[in-house]
Amino acid sequence: MGGTFDPVHYGHLLIAENAHEQYALDEVIFLPTGQSPHKDIRQILDADDRMEMLRLATEDNPHFSCSDYEIRKEGISYTYLTVQAFYEQAAGDDLFFIMGADSLAYFDSWMRPDEISRMSTILAAVRDGLNQEELQPIREFLHQKYGTSIYFINTPNFSVSSRNIRKRITSGQSIRYLVPEVVEQYLKEHHIYQKY
Repeated sequence: MGGTFDPVHYGHLLIAENAHEQYALDEVIFLPTGQSPHKDIRQILDADDRMEMLRLATEDNPHFSCSDYEIRKEGISYTYLTVQAFYEQAAGDDLFFIMGADSLAYFDSWMRPDEISRMSTILAAVRDGLNQEELQPIREFLHQKYGTSIYFINTPNFSVSSRNIRKRITSGQSIRYLVPEVVEQYLKEHHIYQKY
């Protein structure tokens, strides 16, 4: 499961837990984004802080782990290269790539969607008012064009975003119950986003 995780929040963890449960995944690996082709790295929290918050947020779940593959890799982090690296390590095991269903609309513009589709099955988290019926045309288009296998993760509607959490912190609002307590404590202790 890739993302900036700036910061990690309960929405991320809910998606991962539901993917694990609904598709009997052996493990869900959280991969914080390295140098994204779409985001200015200067506007993203330091990779070590994002990695540590992920480690703290996931350490009590035996089905979760974290990888620093992208943040330690030099150059731009393209999803297909990350999927390729894990595919080569998978030794014949099935590989799943978890993403937000809203990103399916842009998947065709990603670098090498054909390779991502060849090496992995996409698990798309349906959230924020989207429904599976609306996503069927995109699913069918990607399957026809790239052979993409897409399955949907049903998740409770938990409307929270990392951007919203950052805004709440900078305006002095509580983030309790939006992030794990250990993440909230880390943010406070390290004065991240704002001294609060």
